[in-house]
Amino acid sequence: MKIFKDRESSGKVLAERLKNVKADLVLGIPRGGVVVASEIAKELNLPLDIIVTRKIGAPTQPELALGAVDPDGEAVLDQALLDQLQISNIKYQIENVWKEVKRREDLYRHARSGLAKLVNDKAVILVDDGMATGATVLAAVKYLKRHGAKVILAVPVASQEALNRIKDDCEEIIILHAPEYFQAVGQFYHEFEPVSDEEVVQYLNYER
Repeated sequence: MKIFKDRESSGKVLAERLKNVKADLVLGIPRGGVVVASEIAKELNLPLDIIVTRKIGAPTQPELALGAVDPDGEAVLDQALLDQLQISNIKYQIENVWKEVKRREDLYRHARSGLAKLVNDKAVILVDDGMATGATVLAAVKYLKRHGAKVILAVPVASQEALNRIKDDCEEIIILHAPEYFQAVGQFYHEFEPVSDEEVVQYLNYER
């Protein structure tokens, strides 16, 4: 079931839902979440920045999220899935994923002030283009709460599973569509092209 034309259009709809929300900045989760976040930041006239979190893929199924890693190198894990797959130690995977998180941070945020100081005591609108398992979003929420932020989560579409994982960790959650049947985020968009590193940098350098 296609709901949204593309990420930009979903961002505009979310911005309308957020127009009465008091916030200090908008954070997108790269890569696709930055496109949605950019539209919200423009519509609400708020600063745009990013928070890089990345999922830990299962050894034989990279698309299956065992958890996710945040900018501090802290991991949020799906312990039930680890037990089911009989995986007891993923320290090596966590370290590898954190290296990629740092690479992206250096590329996207190299000239920007530290994120931890930026979000301290701020109301943050956290944005992604959708939540399937919720792992990367949950890692971002945990990081932001750890660094003193109030988190308002804004996502176009989310699975019930992801919502259940994250509902107790945010001050406010705005989801446009939460279907019972959920395979992948892309199934709800007519246009869902990959977003490149270069495009993320362009969005962040855009001056309103």
